[in-house]
Amino acid sequence: MATRKFADSTRYHLSPKGFWKKFRDAVVINPEISSGLPLPGVFRYPPPGSRPEVYATPATKASDPAQNPYWKRDVRRVYPQLSVVTQTELSSLLIQHSQAPAVAAPAEGEAADGSSVPATAPEPIELTAAIAKVSSAGKLFSESKLPPTLPVSSKRWIPERVDDAPHDPSAYFPMLLYK
Repeated sequence: MATRKFADSTRYHLSPKGFWKKFRDAVVINPEISSGLPLPGVFRYPPPGSRPEVYATPATKASDPAQNPYWKRDVRRVYPQLSVVTQTELSSLLIQHSQAPAVAAPAEGEAADGSSVPATAPEPIELTAAIAKVSSAGKLFSESKLPPTLPVSSKRWIPERVDDAPHDPSAYFPMLLYK
């Protein structure tokens, strides 16, 4: 048999005493309902503001004025920084990204200890030679292999001409309406 559980209305809330208890019992529709006023000693123990400790903000690098100058915090003067890519870096990037990525299989001795294979840096190639090498490999993009596009959350708007707004046929009306 399941027992019916309910909250005791007088356990955590103030209840009236004396005349007001008799008045409440006579007037109230449901005498078991709580007054809604929590007991101060039981509701939140320990009560807020009773703890003797004082919170101290931990010292960080930002709180040290010597390590946090104004010019680093001033967001109005955060100008875009220039990025420089040399021709040799660009040519190596073109060569690396034009071919399929190849992963070297680990040698028999290295597979057991789990050490990784050191990457070898490609030799520098002139930019014109790199462009010629990439373009001679074949057509980069075709109708089936399109270049990458930026991801957009909305559909691109394609203008479609709709009927003109109502106007006097003899009046000059240069407006064209598009949907």
